[in-house]
Amino acid sequence: MPRILFSIGAIGDIVSELQQALVSDSDLKAADRIYGPGTAAAVKQFQSRKSLPSTGAVDETTWQRLMQRPVPAAGERALQLTAAFEGHGFGLAVGNFDGALLTWGIIGFTMASGEVQSIIQAVNNTHPDLIQQAFGDSTKELLDFISGTGPAQKEWANEHTLKSGALAEPWHSMFATFGSFTEVQAEQIKHVQADYLTPAIKTATRLGFTSELGLALCFDIHVQTGGIKPAVMKSLQQQFQSTTAEPDRRKLVANAVADSASAKWKEDVRRRKLTVATGTGTVHGHQYELTNWGLSGDQSAAELTAARQVAA
Repeated sequence: MPRILFSIGAIGDIVSELQQALVSDSDLKAADRIYGPGTAAAVKQFQSRKSLPSTGAVDETTWQRLMQRPVPAAGERALQLTAAFEGHGFGLAVGNFDGALLTWGIIGFTMASGEVQSIIQAVNNTHPDLIQQAFGDSTKELLDFISGTGPAQKEWANEHTLKSGALAEPWHSMFATFGSFTEVQAEQIKHVQADYLTPAIKTATRLGFTSELGLALCFDIHVQTGGIKPAVMKSLQQQFQSTTAEPDRRKLVANAVADSASAKWKEDVRRRKLTVATGTGTVHGHQYELTNWGLSGDQSAAELTAARQVAA
């Protein structure tokens, strides 16, 4: 029986892609990035027309018939989950509410870390027309801002941040337009893979994880906390026994990462990490069942299988 990849509760750009395909092949009117009852009904319509079991959930067969391309890799599915936790999409930008100066993109790249500047500069080197299309008469101000000094960047960010923490217009809309371009999304994904997914694969391999949930947990750790602290990693490896099953390892990792977080965020980190570790939970008021996101503790992540083969 084909496994479920996406069903009610899933959120994100992959869901939007599914919905866009369904708009032309069902009664679905628009893509809103949320897999709700309307999307499930549209999937049932598609499945019925294609003589597939009418479940309303996208399994592997439904995905291939509808999308005409391979199933997204586990890392891509993990990205959608973490983006949902972070409340971000490719175009969302927020102001300096947390000292990050400006936060933008699929996992919340920050100006303070230099990630936003790096992505903008890379796009400007290869597709300067896209910068102009998105930012228009404000292009020079943008380029001056991203190449400026730290104090100048902080001053600009504070001037353009609303009391709510939102980025002021027209910059909020301009960054949204910029993030909608395929080439800009591809540049964001390059940074995700280099800065977060590749380190997450290495971390998961060190921890002996093989599953999709194991990869998703390590990816979320690298995005939210920058990885596992060396002392925490050493302690975890000392706790693990050869007989410690992966589900138990995942929970140990989730709790250890939470315990090492700052007191202000400790329990938020714990809820989020245990949700990934166990495949179910509530984060920021949203109930997650990760089988509906195509992430399972019983399925091997191809990226981790490949990493083990290379190491061997």
